Amino acid sequence: MRRYGGDNMTVVHIEIHGKTHHGAETPTIKNFKLTLNSGEFICLVGQSGCGKTTLLNSIAGLDSSYSGEIKIGNQSQNPKIGFVFQHPCLLPWRTVRQNIELIFENQKNVPKEQIDDLLNLMQLTTYANAYPRQLSEGMKRRVSIIRAFAINPDLLLMDEPFVSLDAPMAREVSKLLLQLWQNRPHTVLFVTHDLREAIALADRLVFLTHRPMRVLKEIEVSIAREQRDYKNIESFREQLIQNYSELRLLF
Repeated sequence: MRRYGGDNMTVVHIEIHGKTHHGAETPTIKNFKLTLNSGEFICLVGQSGCGKTTLLNSIAGLDSSYSGEIKIGNQSQNPKIGFVFQHPCLLPWRTVRQNIELIFENQKNVPKEQIDDLLNLMQLTTYANAYPRQLSEGMKRRVSIIRAFAINPDLLLMDEPFVSLDAPMAREVSKLLLQLWQNRPHTVLFVTHDLREAIALADRLVFLTHRPMRVLKEIEVSIAREQRDYKNIESFREQLIQNYSELRLLF
C-alpha cells in the first residue's frame, strides 16, 4: 500500500515487510525500514543483485507487489519523483533540450529558464541543441540528471547512474551532481555498490544485506564536504571496515 503526502520539506518513510519476485523461493526484500530526512542525501550501499533496484522501483510506484507502506511527505497527493536510471534513456532523434522538455509534454508551459539554468550548472549550455550521438557518456548522464531535477521532485531516486563510466569521468559527473544538489537541495536516495563513491556523496550511508535485503547498518559521514578528497575518503573507508566487522563481508 502506498500513501502519499508531501510539503516543501519532504520526509520519506519506507517500510517494506516483504517483497518476493514471482516464482522465487526467497524474498528479495524483508523487514526493510528506512527514514529519509528532508534534503538529506542518502546512499544505499550493497552488493550487486541484493535488491537495490527493486527497492527503488517500489518507491517510485513502478512495482506495487509488496507488503508495507511508503510515505513521501504529508500534504501532496501526487508527489513528484525524479528517477535517474543506470542508463540515460535519451531519445536519439531529439536534442538535449528536447529530451529534457519531453517530461513537460502534458503541461501548458515549459520552464525554459529553469532548464537553461540547469544546463548551465551542469556545463551543457553549448550542447543544448546537440543529439545524443554527439555526446560523451558522461554528458548523457548529465542530461538524465537535469531531466530528473527539472521537475523539482519531492524525492530524487538515483540507481547507480555512473556505473559504466570510467573512474575519472565518474568523479567529474559526481562533482557536478553535488554542485547541482547544493544549489537546488532535494531529498536524494542514491544506490551504489561503490563505497568510495558513497562516502564522497552522502550525508548518511545505509548498508544493506544480501537477499532478503534489509538495513544492516546506518552510518553518518563525518567528513566535511569541502574535505572529501581521496585521502580522507580512503581513510574513512578503512576505518569503517576496521571498526564494523559486519561490513567486511561486503567489501
